[in-house]
Formats: sequence, C-alpha cells, structure tokens
Amino acid sequence: MKALDAVPALFTTYAYYNSDKFSFYGEDLMKRSMAFRTLLDAGIHAAAGSDFSPGPFDPRMALQGMVTRTGWDGKTWGANQRISLDEAIRVNTLNGAYNSHEENIKGSITAGKLADYVVLAEDLHSLPVDKIKDVKIVRTVVGGKVVYEG
Repeated sequence: MKALDAVPALFTTYAYYNSDKFSFYGEDLMKRSMAFRTLLDAGIHAAAGSDFSPGPFDPRMALQGMVTRTGWDGKTWGANQRISLDEAIRVNTLNGAYNSHEENIKGSITAGKLADYVVLAEDLHSLPVDKIKDVKIVRTVVGGKVVYEG
C-alpha cells in the first residue's frame, strides 16, 4: 500500500456504533480491524470511509471511536489501534482530500482553499475523549457562507 501510495478509506464510526457485534469477531480480529494505528505508523494516508449506507456518519462519533475504540456499550476492542485526536481529525479531513487528489483545495483551513468547516462549542482537546461525540455544533460554513447557526 505504501509503495503504491494507496489510500484505504476505513469505516470510522464502526468502533462506536457497532461494538455490540465485536464479541462475535473476537479481540484477536479486532486488533487488526479498522487498523488506523498500523496504517498511520506505516506512513499510509488512511482516510475516513464507510460501506454502510444506513448507519450514522457523524464525524464526532467517528473521532471518538477512533481515539477510544470504545463503543456505545462501554466495551473497548482493539485498543492497540487507537490514534490521537489530531490524527483522527487528519484522517477525517486532509487525508480524505489527499485520497481524491484535492488536498490543494480542501482538507485544511488554509488561505485559498474551500471554506467548508464547522465551529464547535468546545475545544475537542479539552474534553474527556468519551464526550467528543456530544459536543455541540454552533455554526456550519460551506463555500464561505454560514448555512447553520445553532
């Protein structure tokens, strides 16, 4: 993958949303599933993705699951694949733009790039990691225009 500069787009909300299924998979498999830590350590630009259309895609849930590997049921699976909050944000932003060869126009807040972003009520770095999914969105900006204020 590294030699080809392939970008895997792993399911990001799965660790939180579907943790009740992991007992069927077992801990050994979960140590190799949604392997963000392994991929990032290998220098691979893992990106956020999903193959499950009816599931939730809230990036806050994804970030929390990637950082904690703990599900809604309080169980932790594959803790060896946890990544830092900054790495999880990068997977959900810049790495996705890199995957679509658009990192020059989106994926980070930089002069000259598309102005799509959210403003959160709290700094994610100051919250307990098990509260990331609950932080309130106070503003959404798309194309430089406010499309939501809450």
